[in-house]
Amino acid sequence: MVDTNGTTDGAVVRVCTGSASLTPARAALTAARDEATSASVVEVGPIGIGDLDPLVLVTADATTAFHPNPSAEEVRELVRHVEDGDVSTDTAHAVVEHEPDPSLLPLPNDGPLAVGKRRILARAGWAVPDDTPGGADSETELVTERVRNDPDAAVERVRKVGLLGRGRGDGSTDEPVIEEWDRARDTHERTGDDPVLVVNANESDVRNWTDRILFESVPAEVIDGALAVAELVGAEDVICYCNESDVLARERLQAAVDMLSERLERSMRPQVIVGPDQYIAGEMTMALEAMEGNDRLEARLRPPTPAQHGLYGRPTVIHTPRTLAQIRELLLRPEAFDADDADPGTRLVTVSGDVAAPSTVELSTSGSLSAIREVVTLAGPFKMACVGGQFGGLTRTLEYPPSAPALLGAGLGTEGAVELFSDSRCAVATAGKRARFAEDENCGRCVPCREGSVQLTTLLRNVYSGDYDDGALRELTRVMRTTSTCDFGRGAARPVTTAMDEFETEFYAHADGRCPSGECEEV
Repeated sequence: MVDTNGTTDGAVVRVCTGSASLTPARAALTAARDEATSASVVEVGPIGIGDLDPLVLVTADATTAFHPNPSAEEVRELVRHVEDGDVSTDTAHAVVEHEPDPSLLPLPNDGPLAVGKRRILARAGWAVPDDTPGGADSETELVTERVRNDPDAAVERVRKVGLLGRGRGDGSTDEPVIEEWDRARDTHERTGDDPVLVVNANESDVRNWTDRILFESVPAEVIDGALAVAELVGAEDVICYCNESDVLARERLQAAVDMLSERLERSMRPQVIVGPDQYIAGEMTMALEAMEGNDRLEARLRPPTPAQHGLYGRPTVIHTPRTLAQIRELLLRPEAFDADDADPGTRLVTVSGDVAAPSTVELSTSGSLSAIREVVTLAGPFKMACVGGQFGGLTRTLEYPPSAPALLGAGLGTEGAVELFSDSRCAVATAGKRARFAEDENCGRCVPCREGSVQLTTLLRNVYSGDYDDGALRELTRVMRTTSTCDFGRGAARPVTTAMDEFETEFYAHADGRCPSGECEEV
């Protein structure tokens, strides 16, 4: 038997299932269920480490063994053994001895699961996704129930710590979330319009699985955080805005919404709606355009911010699942957050690129980004990384804290996605592909982005023709960065400027007709 917090009576086999490896994971789950007679077989969410997918965790007698990538027959054998009291330690990737019936994932002392600090991912891969989230003092306490009892203290806690928003789709990206909360409350008092809370989970960048991991593994914790924020800003309406392609995440989210709404006796249940699978649809103001049913998505001018004039003109607070999970953690465990930190809390980072399988890890903002090298298998010698997703910055080193001030100060992105590239990759080609993406996918509203991305692509093509105009490229990227309406245009310049800063000799080499890495077949 498995209760609502993932604790068990007797032997249990957990199968981690997520959209990244859904077919083999479901095959492992079926094999385990077919074989089990006395052991409990539980479907849990993904653990985040791609090299281990699909992962099967076998627990008995306060010991858990981690078995990555087992075949169906191997899963059946694991079930047979655990029903005899053997967790198959000889064939396990890792074995952890722990207290009986832990509510959090028992972590090995080494290997990819030992990297970083698993706080908001503490129950990922261990608890059933739509179960009641655990709390600080009680395994079934909800942060929403806490803030109802003392909302002023909760607001002041967030204000004192200065928690920053996470992700490009957040209404407070890399800024203190309390500022948008204050604007929403002030707008409500001035106009009488009721605030709205939007959970923006529409991320189409395949490099970034951070929000998707949360919805597939611990959606109830995200919704608990969302409902708590709704209480604090006075929002009755809560809207979860998802990508139309994220079917599994949406299913688990809906189950969590139904469970928590019933538990909290909330008259207005959060709505789960879908938006288009387009990169621009995740930008906070274009997300509002999509939710209002507009066929053509265009960025809105700011100010006013969404908290002042958002969905259908109402004050709207927009947070990503990552931000809401951090807010929930802060309200439950304030001792884990240092108000003196420039970026309190942790940051989720998805690592992809020239790796065997992408992984998502949770890092302390006071640690080092270089720790991500330990969670993936890189194909070839490391050459460079693109830090910040689609419009991230190129760098030769990862020796930076993964905090927003540190990354922005280094000219890198804070989106929570890092690509690791081997020495077979070309910096000029990498920057060029992202410039073309900006040209093809921009919304078309503002001239600096619409025309600037066309000129940017042209100038980069000219490099291959022998004309590398460093001054023109730098002036164009400066204009795009400082005058574009939204972060799409501002960020589109970053891959090019950082590539020129870090790999200037490669630009001159291409102008001379050769590609040092060999990626560009014809220069």
